[in-house]
Amino acid sequence: MTKNKTAYKTGLALPIQYLKNIGPKRALYLKRIGVETIEDFLFLVPRRYIDRTKISKIRELTTGQHGSVYGKIIATGTRKTKAKGNIVRIVVTDQTDILEAVWFNRPDLKSGFKTNQPVILSGNVTYYERKQMVNPFYEIITEDSDSDKSFVYTGSIIPIYPLTEGLSNWEIRRPMQNAINSYLHLIPESLSHSILNQYSFPTIKNTITNLHFPKNLIDAQIGQERLKFEEFFYLELILALRKLAQSCQQKGYTLPEKGFITSKFLKLLPFQLTQGQNKVLSQIKADMAKPTSMNRLLQGDVGSGKTVIAVYAMLIAIENAFQAALMAPTEILAEQHYLVWHDKLKELGIDSCLLTSSTKTAQRKSYLADIQTNKIKIIFGTHALIEQDIKFHKLGLAIIDEQHRFGVMQRAALINKGINPDFLVMTATPIPRTLQMTLYGDLEISVLAEKPPGRKRIITRLTTDKERDKIYKFIQDKITEVRQVYIVCPLIEESEKLDLKAAIKTYEQTSKIFAQFRVGLVHGKLKSSERINIMEQFRRHELDILVTTTVIEVGVDIANATVMVIEHPERFGLAQLHQLRGRIGRGQETSYCILIGPDSSFAPAMHRLKFFEQNDDGFLLAEKDLEIRGPGQLLGTRQHGLPDLRFADLTEDRALLFKARDEAFALIDADPNLSKPENQIIRSTFLSKFKDRTELLRVG
Repeated sequence: MTKNKTAYKTGLALPIQYLKNIGPKRALYLKRIGVETIEDFLFLVPRRYIDRTKISKIRELTTGQHGSVYGKIIATGTRKTKAKGNIVRIVVTDQTDILEAVWFNRPDLKSGFKTNQPVILSGNVTYYERKQMVNPFYEIITEDSDSDKSFVYTGSIIPIYPLTEGLSNWEIRRPMQNAINSYLHLIPESLSHSILNQYSFPTIKNTITNLHFPKNLIDAQIGQERLKFEEFFYLELILALRKLAQSCQQKGYTLPEKGFITSKFLKLLPFQLTQGQNKVLSQIKADMAKPTSMNRLLQGDVGSGKTVIAVYAMLIAIENAFQAALMAPTEILAEQHYLVWHDKLKELGIDSCLLTSSTKTAQRKSYLADIQTNKIKIIFGTHALIEQDIKFHKLGLAIIDEQHRFGVMQRAALINKGINPDFLVMTATPIPRTLQMTLYGDLEISVLAEKPPGRKRIITRLTTDKERDKIYKFIQDKITEVRQVYIVCPLIEESEKLDLKAAIKTYEQTSKIFAQFRVGLVHGKLKSSERINIMEQFRRHELDILVTTTVIEVGVDIANATVMVIEHPERFGLAQLHQLRGRIGRGQETSYCILIGPDSSFAPAMHRLKFFEQNDDGFLLAEKDLEIRGPGQLLGTRQHGLPDLRFADLTEDRALLFKARDEAFALIDADPNLSKPENQIIRSTFLSKFKDRTELLRVG
C-alpha cells in the first residue's frame, strides 16, 4: 500500500523487522515477497485458505487428488543424495492410516519436526510404498495455552501465504496478530460509506482482520473482493480525471475537412477505402472539427489499413494550414511510412521529411529550418521528433504509431511540440476489453476490424525440426514461383541457456542451403543505415530470403513476401507471433506461416502454439495472451504511467473491473472536484496515493 507522511507518524511505515517475532533475518525473507513495512505486512493477501472443517481422514485420501489431513508425527528423518540434495521426511498418522510427507532441498526443515507433534498437511496425494505427499504445505500445531502461538489455531480457516525459501507459513501468521493488535487502528478508511453499503463491503479494518483470521471462507472472499474493487476503483478514477482534464483543457484547434486536398488524395489511391475505414475516418473527422483536442486510439488488426487513415487525418490538418507529425518506434517503420507516402504527398504539393537519429547533421539542420518555417508540413520520424531543438511552425496533429512502445513522458513530449494539438495513437496489437478499460479508459477508441478486400487467409502450420527438409523444399518451390521468404529467429547471439537459434548462425546455414538464392540478414545490432538498405533490397526483390530478428515485427509491408518461417516460436507471446505473421499476407497470393516448434513434450508451449495455429483473430489471441502472460508483459503497465495491480487480476476479476469503472466515472460526473462531504474519504485517499504522480492526470 502507499506510504505517506501520516504513515510515518503513525507507524504504518515502520520497517517490518521491528514487529515482534520478525527481526532482521525474517525481514530479509519478507522483502523477497514485497513486504518491507508494517503496512505491507497487513496487506499481504493469502494465496488460498484451508478449511479445517473439511480435513480428510488419511484412509479417505485418493491418489492424484488434493487433500488436507490432521495427524500426529510418528517418525522423522533426513538424508542427502547426489541427485535430489537434502531430503526431509516425516510419517504422520491419524489412527485411520499413515501418510509420508517428503520435502526436497529444504535443509531448513531438518530441525522443524519432532515426534508426537500435531501437524496439518495439505497437498497432492501420490503413492510410493505408501500414501505420500511431496513438498506439501505444513502447519505445526502448538496447543500451549501460555504461548503467544496458540491464538493462531483458534479458527477453523487457515490462510496460506505466498512464501519464499527460509520462510514458513507459521512465521507469517504468528506475528500477524501482533500487527493487527498494534497497528490495525491506524489504517484509514479508503472507500466512501455509500460504496461500502452499495456492495456490502466490510470496513477496511474488518477487511484486514477477515483476510488473516476469517471466521469462514465467505468472510475471507468478501475481504479480498473489497481490496480488488478498491484497486480497480482508484485506477479508473485516474482515467476518469484524465478524461475530465482533457474535456476542460484549453481549447484546441477546430480542423474541419475542407476537401481540396483529401479529395485528390483519394483519387491517388490504387484502392477504395473499406466500410470500416470510412467509419473510423468519420469518427476522426468529427473529433478534429470540434474546438477541443482529439484524443483517440485507433486499434486495428495487422494489415487492416490504419496508416492510410493516419495520412488522411494529416491532410485535414494541412488543409487548415497546420503541420502534422507521425512518430514510430523504430527507424525501419518510420522509413517505411516515409517511403510509402512521400511520392503521393509530393503529387499533392506537400513536402514531407524523415527525421531519425541516423539523419545526417547537414540534412537535419536543413529539415529543422524548413519545419520551423512551415515549408515541410508532414514529418515522419522516431524519438528524434521530440528532441529539444525541433520546433514546429504550427503543429495541429500528433500521431504515434505502435504507441505501447512509448512511455508516458515521450507521448507528452510530442504533444507539447504544439499547443493542444489533436492526438491520435495507433496500435496493431489488438487490445482486450479489460485493457481498454484500464490502460486506455481515458481515450476514445476506434476499432478497425476488417482487412482490405481480396486478401486471403494466411495458412499457419506448426511443425518440428524433423520436418525441416520438407520446409526447405517448400521454400525453394515458392522462390521459384518468384515469391520471397522471411526466416525469423528470436535472438542475435547464441545462448546455451535458452538453446535458441541465433540469427547470424541461421543466416550462415541458410546461405549454404540456398546457395542458388539471394539471402540477406537484418537485426537490431546493425547500423540503422545498413538495416534500411537491406530492407530496401528486400522490398525491391533484390533478395529472395531475409533472415531477421523481431525488428520486422511491426509495420513492414512487402506484398511479395508470402512465406514466413519462425524458429523457436515458443519464445514469443501470442500477440508478438500475430504481429510477425502479419508481415505476410499483404498481397493477393496465399501466404504461409510455418512454426518450427519444440517437440510435443513441451506441453505448455505446444498448447499455446496450437491455439495460434488454429486462430488468426488478433483480438481472440490478445485475450488468450492476457490470460497466459498477464497485462504487464503484454503491454507494460508502467509504460502507461498507471500503478501496477497488486490484488486484482484483469482476467479473473473482470466483473469487478466493470463495476469499479462505472462507479469511478459516475462519481467524477457527479462531483468532478470530489468536494462533497460524502466524498472526502475518496479525495484524501486519492491524494495520498497519487500526490507525487501528477503525470497520471496529464497524459493519456
